[in-house]
Amino acid sequence: MHVSVVLFTSDLRLHDHPPLRAALDSADAVVPLFVRDRAVAEAGFATPNRSAFLADCLADLDASLRERGGRLVVRSGDLVEEVCRAVTEADADEVHMSAEPSRFAALREERLRAALEADGRRLSVHDAVTAAVPPGEVTPAASDHFAVFTPYYRRWAQVRPRAVVAAPRRVPVPDRVKGEPLPARGEVAGVSPALPAGGESEGRKRVTAYWRRGLDAYDDTRDDLAADATSRLSAHLHFGVLSPVELVHRARRHGGPGAEAFVRQLAWRDFHRQVLAARPDAAHADYRTKHDRWRSERAAKADIEAWREGRTGYPVIDAAMRQLRHEGWMHNRARLLTACFLTKTLYVDWRIGAAHFLYWLVDGDVANNQLNWQWVAGTGADTRPNRVLNPVTQSKRYDPDGAYVRRWVPELDRVDAPAVHEPWKLPRADRAALDYPDPVIGLSDGLCRFRRARDLRN
Repeated sequence: MHVSVVLFTSDLRLHDHPPLRAALDSADAVVPLFVRDRAVAEAGFATPNRSAFLADCLADLDASLRERGGRLVVRSGDLVEEVCRAVTEADADEVHMSAEPSRFAALREERLRAALEADGRRLSVHDAVTAAVPPGEVTPAASDHFAVFTPYYRRWAQVRPRAVVAAPRRVPVPDRVKGEPLPARGEVAGVSPALPAGGESEGRKRVTAYWRRGLDAYDDTRDDLAADATSRLSAHLHFGVLSPVELVHRARRHGGPGAEAFVRQLAWRDFHRQVLAARPDAAHADYRTKHDRWRSERAAKADIEAWREGRTGYPVIDAAMRQLRHEGWMHNRARLLTACFLTKTLYVDWRIGAAHFLYWLVDGDVANNQLNWQWVAGTGADTRPNRVLNPVTQSKRYDPDGAYVRRWVPELDRVDAPAVHEPWKLPRADRAALDYPDPVIGLSDGLCRFRRARDLRN
């Protein structure tokens, strides 16, 4: 009997899964394998929120496989060693997996390929995590990648995504390959109280519901903080329980400005992946350095802690940071505001903020998180690197009634707009009764410091 191993990584689904389809087409049976890679934990990526969400995803994937006569084999340890051990036990001659753009994933793939080939086995890598264009497939003249999103998107939009692969009806799995018990969400400590449920079944339900109630208005409402009208699919995309290719096809069939704007956001994910694939150092080094002389962590310690805890004195910033801890997620507009405040108003290194986000965000993704932080900090792909988003102006624009602020900053729940955006303007006695801090810095002071640091003229 011909057996292949399918290594699941950030593609924890059965619908539109090219590696699984290829394995089933070429083998009599497959071993669906997930390895809880020790190196991921050692690198700090196995945070509580993502570990809990992952447990949901694995349980759902196992249940779906069992409905099709199969099961998920889970192992823990060094990924290469565990895959090779499963290959030997199954007497498999090929491993199928999805390609990923990070340096960590690329090095791991190289190690696995070498180990398999040394034993006379093969590794087949498929594109299953990009929405339309794998990294390096579309490039500009005289460069190995696009450094600006708009020209990239023009080319990206001209490429028709591959066809969607149907979920298999049967997944035969040999009995001789054993796994360990599935992890459970309840075993994970330190999880955000309102962390959403994970898994392909949950993700597909969310897509169906959003297509009915929110997609048409996406372009008009996605920046509305209080409305909470974004798709909230980012975590499901990060873990691969949803296929971005399938979402592109479905959105384009749906049609309309909302669907078009939604697809554009999926293109941003591909854009960041091709940047990171071409410039792996961008995960931790400036993509386009401005030679910033960031304030040291020691000098900025009080400001950094106030930012992390949601006690900066700027209501929209504090609301967003508290949402992050409570849900393991943050509204996209709020991500821009909090990142801009840290890097340009407090003038703190973007890497400090990116690390905090990566710890709490259930959708924490190296490509999207790090490169979005660089975009805001002005060291990345933004064509206006010195732009500064005023949190008061932005709060009034995207949360005009203050509903988002009051939802997350209960100290201000009795303060009406416009004072809820600028509580420091209230009479002294009213401010004292709020138990809410004064701003850690004046916006004009922060702006002057930033401009001096980058040698800008007013």
